[in-house]
Amino acid sequence: MSARPGRHRRAPGKPAVAAVCRQFVELLELLELRGPSVGLCDQQEVLGIRRLIVETPDLLLRAPPSSLDAMPSARKPSGRARARSYDSAKTRAAVIAQFGHVRSAVERLTPEQFALPTRLGDWTVRELVAHLAMAVEQVPAALAQPAPAAQEVTLATWPSVTRALATKVDENARDTAAGGEPAALLDHAAARYAEAVPMAPDDRLLAVRIGAMRLADFLVVRCVELVVHTDDLAAATGLDIPFDRQALATATRVLADALAVQAPGGSVEVRVPPFAVVQCVEGPRHTRGTPPNVVETDPLTWLRLATGRTDWPAALDAAAVSASGERADLAPYLPLMG
Repeated sequence: MSARPGRHRRAPGKPAVAAVCRQFVELLELLELRGPSVGLCDQQEVLGIRRLIVETPDLLLRAPPSSLDAMPSARKPSGRARARSYDSAKTRAAVIAQFGHVRSAVERLTPEQFALPTRLGDWTVRELVAHLAMAVEQVPAALAQPAPAAQEVTLATWPSVTRALATKVDENARDTAAGGEPAALLDHAAARYAEAVPMAPDDRLLAVRIGAMRLADFLVVRCVELVVHTDDLAAATGLDIPFDRQALATATRVLADALAVQAPGGSVEVRVPPFAVVQCVEGPRHTRGTPPNVVETDPLTWLRLATGRTDWPAALDAAAVSASGERADLAPYLPLMG
């Protein structure tokens, strides 16, 4: 149907543009997984499509002013943008899926592999697996306790408060590892989780070690724990352990947003395609066209930087990060978590 005479067609809103961008990302994922194998495109074409998707916000920025409401921009500095929301059903499914990948990997380990060192201090794989079991079992354990009176920790503040728990986490992991076989610990955690969590409401407050959190938020940070420590487990054992896409996306976004909170500003744009774009670091803020200071990396490299598994100079030397512009140096702000 044509528009009425004398009236302008309204520009699409942000939800419509976001939906289009999601479809682009899904297409990219399909091409990366299947394109070369079925002759749809070669690797260079996939890289070209990825670049197009990453640069789409810049193209939209050049649109006429009347259509700027359709622009999917980077997340604004802390205090000027709404907190990111997470789909509860997808988060719950992601926790189960990633924990399932961990359990499948641990079932393949030999006694000798459980004694292998990890990149987490003097933890062996046995302590690491115990910690993974604890990360999931904390949820039903907290649900079994009375709900606290008020929320104390949000997703925005969670990364910064984890540092204070390092000593206690280490002690608990060692005690748990000494108390049972690794696979049995994971099985027990999975059984308790399946019994207690599915029917629990998202807004139920949990009295966890770092402070009272909503169940929905605590499950989001379970994704971070599971993805980061799955990467640790793969590094220690040499196993190729899958990452659930939703869990990886969630972990990436939580820690990208944490950077924007801990280094507020708008002078640097950090891109972690295909999951996150944020602005951070004090200084002149760009509003139109290509940002003068851009950092770009892949999700796993970003998680390793944010959690101290690798440092900024090493990532640059390995070409795992690209950084352009005089302010595109994140070394002073990393890691975000201990």
